[in-house]
Amino acid sequence: MQEEDLVELKFRLYDGSDIGPIRYSSSSTVAMLKERIISEWPRDKKIAPKVANDVKLISAGKVLENGTTIAQCRSPFGELPAGVITMHVVVQPTLTKTKTEKKVDELPKKKTCSCSCSIL
Repeated sequence: MQEEDLVELKFRLYDGSDIGPIRYSSSSTVAMLKERIISEWPRDKKIAPKVANDVKLISAGKVLENGTTIAQCRSPFGELPAGVITMHVVVQPTLTKTKTEKKVDELPKKKTCSCSCSIL
């Protein structure tokens, strides 16, 4: 792999701590980065992703799609040639419905009067 094909990334977690910096090929996909983040996730964190879909990566204010490569999501301006790119990590665990949750349709409906007559 040529040196110029490598991109140095670090991942900023919700509490301000970082994973990395780690060098990746510019052809690596966001899905590959997410898998690496899950494997490197600090064990002492209360919130932790279980699968890649639990992780959202944000770079330059944009949520990155799984099929996008690092080369495609690099910001064209403001980067130093040897600089480390910081991507922000948001954990959104997949919600599973518990037995105590009810759909809005299942909740009891309030009966209200909608008349607008006035008594003289």
